[in-house]
Amino acid sequence: MWATIQSDSPRRVDPESRAEYLAFACDLATRAGKAILPQFRRPLAVDNKKPGAGYDPVTKADRAAERAMREEIGRRYPAHGILGEEYGFEPGDGLTWVLDPIDGTRGFVMGLLHWGTLVALFDGQRPVLGVIHQPVLGETFAGDCANATYSRGGESRTLATRPCSDLGQALAGTTAPDLFRTDRQTAGFERIRQVTRGMRYGTDCYLYAMLALGLADLVIESSLKPYDVQALIPVVEGAGGVITDWDGGNPAMGGDVLATGDPRLHELALAELRN
Repeated sequence: MWATIQSDSPRRVDPESRAEYLAFACDLATRAGKAILPQFRRPLAVDNKKPGAGYDPVTKADRAAERAMREEIGRRYPAHGILGEEYGFEPGDGLTWVLDPIDGTRGFVMGLLHWGTLVALFDGQRPVLGVIHQPVLGETFAGDCANATYSRGGESRTLATRPCSDLGQALAGTTAPDLFRTDRQTAGFERIRQVTRGMRYGTDCYLYAMLALGLADLVIESSLKPYDVQALIPVVEGAGGVITDWDGGNPAMGGDVLATGDPRLHELALAELRN
């Protein structure tokens, strides 16, 4: 499926259109939040998308939120494609909205706060904008690869990562250690865990937001899908950070992903992974 949204000739998005699309993405995420919140910390049926082969939960809140976003995209930009975690891929004109209605459903069903709605616009090669929205807290982190902002209620400010050029001082995190399954993945994660100052678990998309906010330094993950990562890229980059795959390449299709707030730290972490 993932190859079908890629293109050798990315669709150009001019600055005026990019600003329009980013505002729309923020609206989409807010709409999704309104569909999700009535189900939060309520008795909720949970389906497993991988019965017998693991635990990949989905709820009616995930599905309702994605439907709400898809309906609005169809109304405003019917020529655009859509890729969502719950309802798959609808091809379009080369621009694709990439949606994860609840990134961190495991945390959501347990009543925790480390989850969010992710919205990105993909040009065929890279996401040109992204939004991370935490509906319970009313927080929105939005970026267009060049700039990123934080907003909550009437507060709004520019996002900026913090300097940290020493792995030994870096505050790091990942969603869960069991993401790392192959020998290379487990060895790479263990090396980063050993050389960083501390490793936090259970964060999903929210740690990338904290990295953009300047409160964390490094995120290392594996086995991601495009809808897990695409919204994160413009926010991290717009705040001054770096996000790549473990070889330093384009992370837009997911897989093994490394994000840091300081470009110098990124080079050091890549060197550890190569070793």
